[in-house]
Amino acid sequence: MESRVKLIRKELKMTQEQLAQHLGIGKAALSMIETGKCGLSMRNKNILVQELNVNPEWLDTGKGEMFNAEPAYTAFRLRSDNSLPMQSVPLYSIEGTAGLVPLFTDQASNKPVNYIHIPNLPKCDGAIYIVGDSMYPLLKSGDIVLYKQLQNIDDIFWGDMYLLSIDLDGEEYITVKYIQRSDREGYVKLVSQNPHHADKEIEVSRIRAIALVKASIRMNSIR
Repeated sequence: MESRVKLIRKELKMTQEQLAQHLGIGKAALSMIETGKCGLSMRNKNILVQELNVNPEWLDTGKGEMFNAEPAYTAFRLRSDNSLPMQSVPLYSIEGTAGLVPLFTDQASNKPVNYIHIPNLPKCDGAIYIVGDSMYPLLKSGDIVLYKQLQNIDDIFWGDMYLLSIDLDGEEYITVKYIQRSDREGYVKLVSQNPHHADKEIEVSRIRAIALVKASIRMNSIR
Protein backbone atom coordinates (compact mmCIF):
# COMPACT_ATOMS: atom_id res chain seq x y z
CA MET A 1 0.00 0.00 0.00
CA GLU A 2 2.81 2.38 0.91
CA SER A 3 4.40 2.33 -2.56
CA ARG A 4 0.98 3.09 -4.04
CA VAL A 5 0.90 6.35 -2.08
CA LYS A 6 3.82 7.55 -4.18
CA LEU A 7 1.99 6.52 -7.37
CA ILE A 8 -1.02 8.58 -6.24
CA ARG A 9 1.18 11.60 -5.58
CA LYS A 10 2.88 11.30 -8.96
CA GLU A 11 -0.45 10.91 -10.77
CA LEU A 12 -1.80 14.06 -9.04
CA LYS A 13 1.45 15.90 -9.85
CA MET A 14 1.90 16.84 -6.21
CA THR A 15 5.21 17.35 -4.43
CA GLN A 16 5.95 15.56 -1.18
CA GLU A 17 5.44 18.86 0.63
CA GLN A 18 1.98 19.34 -0.91
CA LEU A 19 0.72 15.83 -0.15
CA ALA A 20 2.23 15.85 3.32
CA GLN A 21 0.48 19.13 4.10
CA HIS A 22 -2.81 17.72 2.79
CA LEU A 23 -2.43 14.63 5.00
CA GLY A 24 -1.41 16.72 8.01
CA ILE A 25 1.98 15.05 8.41
CA GLY A 26 5.61 16.05 7.86
CA LYS A 27 7.53 15.53 4.64
CA ALA A 28 9.86 13.06 6.40
CA ALA A 29 6.89 11.00 7.58
CA LEU A 30 5.48 10.87 4.05
CA SER A 31 8.86 9.82 2.68
CA MET A 32 8.93 6.94 5.18
CA ILE A 33 5.41 5.90 4.09
CA GLU A 34 6.34 5.99 0.42
CA THR A 35 9.45 3.85 1.00
CA GLY A 36 7.62 1.32 3.18
CA LYS A 37 9.44 2.22 6.38
CA CYS A 38 6.21 3.39 8.00
CA GLY A 39 2.60 2.25 7.58
CA LEU A 40 -0.30 4.37 6.36
CA SER A 41 -2.62 5.33 9.22
CA MET A 42 -6.38 4.85 8.95
CA ARG A 43 -6.81 8.65 9.15
CA ASN A 44 -4.48 9.21 6.20
CA LYS A 45 -6.13 6.40 4.26
CA ASN A 46 -9.53 8.05 4.79
CA ILE A 47 -8.18 11.36 3.52
CA LEU A 48 -6.89 9.70 0.35
CA VAL A 49 -10.23 7.97 -0.23
CA GLN A 50 -12.67 10.69 0.83
CA GLU A 51 -10.85 13.85 -0.24
CA LEU A 52 -8.59 12.75 -3.10
CA ASN A 53 -11.14 10.34 -4.63
CA VAL A 54 -8.77 7.34 -4.44
CA ASN A 55 -10.36 3.93 -5.01
CA PRO A 56 -10.08 2.10 -1.64
CA GLU A 57 -9.85 -1.31 -3.32
CA TRP A 58 -6.92 -0.14 -5.45
CA LEU A 59 -5.26 1.39 -2.38
CA ASP A 60 -5.51 -1.91 -0.47
CA THR A 61 -4.83 -4.42 -3.24
CA GLY A 62 -3.65 -2.56 -6.35
CA LYS A 63 -6.63 -3.95 -8.29
CA GLY A 64 -9.03 -1.82 -10.32
CA GLU A 65 -8.73 1.87 -11.12
CA MET A 66 -6.61 4.23 -9.04
CA PHE A 67 -9.42 6.78 -8.73
CA ASN A 68 -13.17 6.46 -8.34
CA ALA A 69 -15.53 7.57 -11.10
CA GLU A 70 -15.26 11.23 -12.03
CA PRO A 71 -17.66 13.66 -10.35
CA ALA A 72 -20.34 15.34 -12.45
CA TYR A 73 -18.86 18.53 -13.80
CA THR A 74 -19.07 20.92 -16.72
CA ALA A 75 -16.00 22.49 -18.34
CA PHE A 76 -16.04 25.88 -20.08
CA ARG A 77 -13.10 25.82 -22.47
CA LEU A 78 -11.38 28.30 -24.74
CA ARG A 79 -9.77 27.18 -27.97
CA SER A 80 -6.39 28.10 -26.53
CA ASP A 81 -6.81 25.98 -23.38
CA ASN A 82 -4.35 23.19 -22.71
CA SER A 83 -5.80 20.49 -20.45
CA LEU A 84 -3.85 18.92 -17.59
CA PRO A 85 -4.14 15.15 -16.98
CA MET A 86 -4.78 15.85 -13.28
CA GLN A 87 -4.41 18.85 -10.98
CA SER A 88 -5.05 19.70 -7.35
CA VAL A 89 -7.34 22.75 -7.24
CA PRO A 90 -7.74 24.43 -3.82
CA LEU A 91 -11.33 24.99 -2.67
CA TYR A 92 -11.71 28.19 -0.62
CA SER A 93 -14.39 29.52 1.70
CA ILE A 94 -15.26 33.10 0.77
CA GLU A 95 -16.48 33.69 4.33
CA GLY A 96 -13.23 32.34 5.70
CA THR A 97 -11.08 34.56 3.47
CA ALA A 98 -13.27 37.65 4.00
CA GLY A 99 -14.07 37.99 0.30
CA LEU A 100 -12.76 37.52 -3.20
CA VAL A 101 -10.37 40.49 -3.17
CA PRO A 102 -8.38 39.30 -0.10
CA LEU A 103 -8.29 35.80 -1.58
CA PHE A 104 -6.87 37.01 -4.90
CA THR A 105 -4.40 39.49 -3.40
CA ASP A 106 -3.01 37.15 -0.73
CA GLN A 107 -3.88 33.63 -1.86
CA ALA A 108 -0.71 32.15 -0.37
CA SER A 109 -1.80 32.94 3.20
CA ASN A 110 -5.37 31.63 2.77
CA LYS A 111 -5.78 27.99 3.73
CA PRO A 112 -8.07 25.91 1.47
CA VAL A 113 -10.94 24.04 3.08
CA ASN A 114 -10.35 21.15 0.67
CA TYR A 115 -8.86 20.19 -2.70
CA ILE A 116 -10.62 19.17 -5.91
CA HIS A 117 -9.10 16.65 -8.31
CA ILE A 118 -10.60 16.47 -11.80
CA PRO A 119 -8.76 15.14 -14.87
CA ASN A 120 -8.44 16.84 -18.24
CA LEU A 121 -9.25 20.42 -17.26
CA PRO A 122 -7.43 23.65 -18.12
CA LYS A 123 -5.20 25.11 -15.39
CA CYS A 124 -7.30 26.55 -12.54
CA ASP A 125 -6.18 28.82 -9.68
CA GLY A 126 -8.90 27.89 -7.23
CA ALA A 127 -12.55 27.08 -6.59
CA ILE A 128 -15.37 28.50 -4.46
CA TYR A 129 -19.00 27.72 -3.69
CA ILE A 130 -21.46 30.07 -5.34
CA VAL A 131 -24.59 31.63 -3.86
CA GLY A 132 -27.65 32.80 -5.76
CA ASP A 133 -29.64 31.71 -8.81
CA SER A 134 -28.76 34.34 -11.42
CA MET A 135 -27.08 31.68 -13.62
CA TYR A 136 -29.75 29.02 -13.10
CA PRO A 137 -30.23 26.40 -14.57
CA LEU A 138 -26.58 26.35 -15.72
CA LEU A 139 -25.45 27.00 -12.15
CA LYS A 140 -27.38 26.84 -8.92
CA SER A 141 -26.66 27.97 -5.38
CA GLY A 142 -24.27 25.54 -3.71
CA ASP A 143 -22.46 24.54 -6.90
CA ILE A 144 -18.69 24.90 -7.09
CA VAL A 145 -16.99 26.99 -9.77
CA LEU A 146 -13.33 26.55 -10.70
CA TYR A 147 -11.66 29.73 -11.89
CA LYS A 148 -8.56 31.23 -13.49
CA GLN A 149 -7.72 34.65 -12.08
CA LEU A 150 -7.22 37.58 -14.45
CA GLN A 151 -4.84 40.41 -13.68
CA ASN A 152 -6.35 42.89 -16.11
CA ILE A 153 -9.94 43.59 -17.15
CA ASP A 154 -8.66 44.18 -20.69
CA ASP A 155 -7.85 40.45 -20.92
CA ILE A 156 -11.50 39.37 -20.86
CA PHE A 157 -13.14 37.39 -23.67
CA TRP A 158 -16.45 39.04 -24.47
CA GLY A 159 -19.44 36.79 -23.88
CA ASP A 160 -17.66 34.33 -21.57
CA MET A 161 -18.56 33.62 -17.95
CA TYR A 162 -16.68 35.34 -15.13
CA LEU A 163 -16.47 35.38 -11.37
CA LEU A 164 -16.49 39.01 -10.25
CA SER A 165 -16.07 41.14 -7.17
CA ILE A 166 -17.96 44.44 -7.56
CA ASP A 167 -17.83 47.49 -5.33
CA LEU A 168 -21.36 48.44 -4.26
CA ASP A 169 -21.15 51.54 -2.06
CA GLY A 170 -18.04 50.24 -0.34
CA GLU A 171 -19.35 46.68 0.07
CA GLU A 172 -18.05 43.72 -1.89
CA TYR A 173 -20.63 41.96 -4.06
CA ILE A 174 -19.53 38.60 -5.52
CA THR A 175 -21.33 37.20 -8.54
CA VAL A 176 -20.97 34.99 -11.62
CA LYS A 177 -22.09 36.56 -14.89
CA TYR A 178 -21.50 36.65 -18.63
CA ILE A 179 -19.65 39.83 -19.60
CA GLN A 180 -20.65 41.61 -22.80
CA ARG A 181 -19.69 44.91 -24.38
CA SER A 182 -21.62 48.03 -23.48
CA ASP A 183 -22.42 50.98 -25.73
CA ARG A 184 -21.44 53.26 -22.83
CA GLU A 185 -17.80 54.24 -22.53
CA GLY A 186 -16.16 52.77 -19.43
CA TYR A 187 -18.97 50.28 -18.79
CA VAL A 188 -19.56 46.56 -19.32
CA LYS A 189 -22.82 44.62 -19.41
CA LEU A 190 -23.38 41.79 -16.92
CA VAL A 191 -25.76 39.17 -18.28
CA SER A 192 -27.48 36.40 -16.31
CA GLN A 193 -28.53 32.96 -17.49
CA ASN A 194 -31.74 33.18 -15.46
CA PRO A 195 -34.34 35.15 -17.49
CA HIS A 196 -35.83 36.53 -14.26
CA HIS A 197 -32.63 38.51 -13.67
CA ALA A 198 -32.29 41.64 -15.76
CA ASP A 199 -29.04 42.59 -17.49
CA LYS A 200 -27.07 45.25 -15.69
CA GLU A 201 -24.43 47.73 -16.85
CA ILE A 202 -21.68 48.68 -14.41
CA GLU A 203 -18.60 50.87 -14.54
CA VAL A 204 -15.39 48.95 -15.17
CA SER A 205 -13.80 50.88 -12.30
CA ARG A 206 -16.17 49.15 -9.86
CA ILE A 207 -14.80 45.69 -10.69
CA ARG A 208 -12.35 44.91 -7.88
CA ALA A 209 -11.38 41.37 -8.89
CA ILE A 210 -12.18 39.11 -11.83
CA ALA A 211 -11.62 35.48 -12.82
CA LEU A 212 -12.60 33.39 -15.82
CA VAL A 213 -14.88 30.48 -14.89
CA LYS A 214 -13.25 27.30 -16.23
CA ALA A 215 -15.59 24.59 -14.86
CA SER A 216 -18.46 23.94 -12.49
CA ILE A 217 -19.40 21.04 -10.24
CA ARG A 218 -23.04 20.31 -9.48
CA MET A 219 -23.60 19.39 -5.85
CA ASN A 220 -26.54 16.97 -5.85
CA SER A 221 -28.09 15.69 -2.65
CA ILE A 222 -29.96 12.38 -2.33
CA ARG A 223 -32.63 12.03 0.33
